[in-house]
Amino acid sequence: MQQVIDALRRGGVIACPTEAVWGLGCDPFDQAAVMRLLAIKQREVAKGLLLVAAGTGQLDGLVDWAALPPDRRDAVLASWPGATTWVLPATARVPRWITGDHDGVAVRVTAHPQLAALCRGFGGPLVSTSANTAGEPPARGEAELDPGLRSAMDAILPGETGGLERPTPIRDARTGAGLRD
Repeated sequence: MQQVIDALRRGGVIACPTEAVWGLGCDPFDQAAVMRLLAIKQREVAKGLLLVAAGTGQLDGLVDWAALPPDRRDAVLASWPGATTWVLPATARVPRWITGDHDGVAVRVTAHPQLAALCRGFGGPLVSTSANTAGEPPARGEAELDPGLRSAMDAILPGETGGLERPTPIRDARTGAGLRD
């Protein structure tokens, strides 16, 4: 775990298990690391990236909770920790290389024990995106990591996914509408 945290702090890109698939991660505030992750994944910055956190406190200053009606905020908070990703109103502190062409930020407070421990050890949220190049299926286990992706990683956190069959659902926190089920 410490080697992966150290790699993240040095601006590295890592691979680790998440709730359903293997993910790629980096420090969301390190523009060079995010651009490198996007290049490895062959993903456009305009699409945006999601953040994963160990607790809601790690989202302080990033999410504009006051922009949500109380019932919508309560619905988001009631789902965490868990496997639901929510697009929440972003503050100006969230970089454009994270939000992409959107005014919100996709975030999840994970219940996956290793991923939560990684966020706690790092001291904040991390970028979390599926471990695949754009258009290819994501890896479901470490052995399925594409050799090209594997060789581009600065560190890999061994472990198992949380066993979900499909990637986490993504919902719009303002409306509750499903964006990915």
